[in-house]
Amino acid sequence: MSQSRLLFGFHAVTSRLRQDPSSISQLFLRQDRSDARAQALLEQAKAAGVKVEPVDSAKLDELVGHHRHQGIAAMASAPKAIVAFEDVLDTLNEPAFLLILDGVTDPHNLGACLRSADAFGVHAIIVPKDRAVGVNATVAKVASGAADTVPVIAVTNLARTLRALKERDVWLMGADADAPESLFTADLSGPIAWVLGAEGSGLRRLTRELCDRIVGIPLSGMVASLNVSVAAGVCLFATRQQRTRASLAQSGASG
Repeated sequence: MSQSRLLFGFHAVTSRLRQDPSSISQLFLRQDRSDARAQALLEQAKAAGVKVEPVDSAKLDELVGHHRHQGIAAMASAPKAIVAFEDVLDTLNEPAFLLILDGVTDPHNLGACLRSADAFGVHAIIVPKDRAVGVNATVAKVASGAADTVPVIAVTNLARTLRALKERDVWLMGADADAPESLFTADLSGPIAWVLGAEGSGLRRLTRELCDRIVGIPLSGMVASLNVSVAAGVCLFATRQQRTRASLAQSGASG
């Protein structure tokens, strides 16, 4: 039997409703919501054959555990887990594009990283099983649906996984504020896995040593470093931008 997961917030629920409505077993909407957003969701649910149960705010607060649910929640079966990075790499028809988070514990940071990963075409996020946050309801809400589109693979031994990725010819790009190489000039072509460290402490020593290159984001202001989710977004954007430009240039040359 599939394990159920609580989703809350309009982005997370409507994304699941759009992608896999049959996975939703219960959908709750605050009964006093009659705005355009709520009406659109009701129409979407009706078209998908999903029954919406109107409930009061207290019921939603009790179900979710707080009041930051935007008046909507759903119980849904968890998406099929991808448990190994090989499952991802073996299906790709383009260079691998991965994000590795070494010890990120804040669910808001993981959720924000998922949003950026989805936006810029990352194939999977890899996290350690211990001393790191997993995909929970808060992560799913912050991710705005990306928790269902980007696989999050939890590994027992991160160092072993990094070595295995290197054996598959994936370049490990560590992000560090004091890096000798600038993101603005770095070659981001080929199979890449960006490796970012935990909030505050950054990359652990062994993780850093296993990276093929250490790249930094040049900063112009007074701030010495960026939040891990912001840094991830910048690195992922730069990679997608460089790859898109290369692809367009190649298409123009061949045309």
